Amino acid sequence: MRAFLQFFCYTISASILLFGCNSKTQKAIEGEKHSYTNALINTSSPYLLQHAHNPVNWNPWGDSALTQAKRENKLLIISIGYAACHWCHVMEHESFEDTAVASLMNNNFVSIKVDREERPDIDQIYMNAAMLVNGRGGWPLNAIALPDGRPVFAGTYFPRDEWMKFLTFFQTLYQENPQKLNDQAQKISEGINELNYAEMVPSKEDFKEDQLNEAFSSIRKRIDFNKGGLSGAPKFPMPVVHEFLLEHHYYNGDPKALEAVTTTLNEMQNGGIYDQLRGGFARYSTDGNWKVPHFEKMLYDNGQLVSLYSKAYQVTQDPSYKQTVYETLGWIKAEMTNSEGAFYSSLDADSEGKEGKFYIWTGDEILSVLGEDTELFSDWFEVKKGGNWEGFNILHIKKDLETLAQKHGISQEEAKEIIDKSREKLLKIRSERIRPGLDDKVLTSWNALMLKGYVDAYKAFGEEEFLQAAIQNGEFILNKALRQDGGLNRNYKEGKSSINAFADDYSFSIEAFLALYQATFDEKWLNEADKLMEYAIKHFYDDNSGTFFYTSELDPELISRSRELQDNVIPSSNSSFAKALHMLGTLKENKDYLKKSRLILNQVEKNLKDSAPFFANYGVLMNRFVYPPYEVAIVGPESKEKLAAWNREFHAGVYLLGGNDEGSIPLLENKLIPGETYIYVCKDKVCKLPVKEVSKAFGLLN
Repeated sequence: MRAFLQFFCYTISASILLFGCNSKTQKAIEGEKHSYTNALINTSSPYLLQHAHNPVNWNPWGDSALTQAKRENKLLIISIGYAACHWCHVMEHESFEDTAVASLMNNNFVSIKVDREERPDIDQIYMNAAMLVNGRGGWPLNAIALPDGRPVFAGTYFPRDEWMKFLTFFQTLYQENPQKLNDQAQKISEGINELNYAEMVPSKEDFKEDQLNEAFSSIRKRIDFNKGGLSGAPKFPMPVVHEFLLEHHYYNGDPKALEAVTTTLNEMQNGGIYDQLRGGFARYSTDGNWKVPHFEKMLYDNGQLVSLYSKAYQVTQDPSYKQTVYETLGWIKAEMTNSEGAFYSSLDADSEGKEGKFYIWTGDEILSVLGEDTELFSDWFEVKKGGNWEGFNILHIKKDLETLAQKHGISQEEAKEIIDKSREKLLKIRSERIRPGLDDKVLTSWNALMLKGYVDAYKAFGEEEFLQAAIQNGEFILNKALRQDGGLNRNYKEGKSSINAFADDYSFSIEAFLALYQATFDEKWLNEADKLMEYAIKHFYDDNSGTFFYTSELDPELISRSRELQDNVIPSSNSSFAKALHMLGTLKENKDYLKKSRLILNQVEKNLKDSAPFFANYGVLMNRFVYPPYEVAIVGPESKEKLAAWNREFHAGVYLLGGNDEGSIPLLENKLIPGETYIYVCKDKVCKLPVKEVSKAFGLLN
């Protein structure tokens, strides 16, 4: 059996684990006649509904399934995925739609399906089990567990025949030697609990600039200065890494820090990972050149990347960054926003059963649409008659416009006009294709990331429409996700919201509301952020370690209570909380918040030396301790106009506050001069002489 398990570990390669998936739309599901219907039919998750007519007797996670397993003394199959996961659906088609496989599962196991995006707490437990058992993870994630939920094994994708052998092995072992599985479950559970263990780290006297330089060195070693991003393949966007690099350049003027950012942003927006016709980024590139994407488009990536490109524009004034932001937000508005101002979760990688089919082109297709403009368009987007990827063409850019125009003997303006018209023609044709599946559930944490993206775009470009979209989404969170007890729900779809929120739902919403306050000077958003923080501290905070658990103490107990410390493609909830605590603590003059912010940073400061790419958001926070932030108050009847002028530039470590009057914030007290608008540049509540001109206020920043 050891060789058998090693075979599985070998076949589940990292490239397979990260691929995304095909999904049926809910309308298609409803319009079909089905031979089977299981308990998933009563759920709202698009991913679970995709499996509602499998012959497998799937159950949603809950007491009913766990009680059944205990009553019938059956092992659990816990299968976890998400709606845009390609290999999740490969396994569905190969195994879960097969009646022989279903019979084996139904007769011997209690089977549970989990949408990892709705229940990341469950996903994390069994992902930790997979990492402990075989050193790698991914989706689909398939775990075998005892009736009490303790895992005995966890892996990812299994081909049909191997899945059946795998299930038969564990069922036989459970009948003949249950103690062996109990012993295994105990070891794995202890390992999971050890991963989630944290204790209080004594507070340091101070953080030093040398630590930030070490963090930069740690990141620099891993940067691909030729193609951008972190070295190697596949390439994932890591926005928090590049936000840290932008700030490092701001404070230290290191040209390599800015080069790492601009190289990455240039290569990404020119690559196949970017939708060259419609805007928006795919989840990652399967190669090291950003050319061949895994075609699924996730809300969380695009929210963060809109923020990053907007900030990079403030630094560089590169017009291509503005175009990327406007195109991406155009796609978000047209395809990813519902009538209530909420944002959908993702678009599938596949359509018509083929990955990327919606986005790729043959050379003949392009010729038939563009005619005489084909040559220039093909030169710009690297289109080849026989295709540039598996017989098809992924649109990506490798030339600059000046070189293209010179080669074709026309002006840059003429070249751009031809390209833009050609894009419009191809987009019109593409819109008639069968679209990728839409995961139309609304997740609070991801909406908050997109909300903040809109705010950052508004700050950089002054586009009122962007601010209104952010405000509308903020109102949605308050009206639909916020409960009467002051807590949040995580999910929303068609009027239903059923899952108690997790730590990232709170921390990202708090950061989003703080961004809204700084963009509008409407104290409502500051106060709502403060109330959410108070609730999160009450229900998530661990006094023994000074960090936040991922799950509320109100939630039913799982086999382990996890906490997020490490940043990845999405910042960790603890790094997000720590940043929000620092800003709220400063604006609200709350010393306890500032203390808690420092305690979280204490937990990970040692990781910034050797593993900074995965703790980069803490590096941004450490900047606030090493370079104490400015409190910049803009008070008077022209506060909005001066705020807009301020936001045209990038300034790290500035907490903005103000309004037409002094409001209720202590830091604004006695700063209003009737009929005048003044800017106060302060640090630790000590202010320099006020000025009227934004340019002079910039000069007061050291």
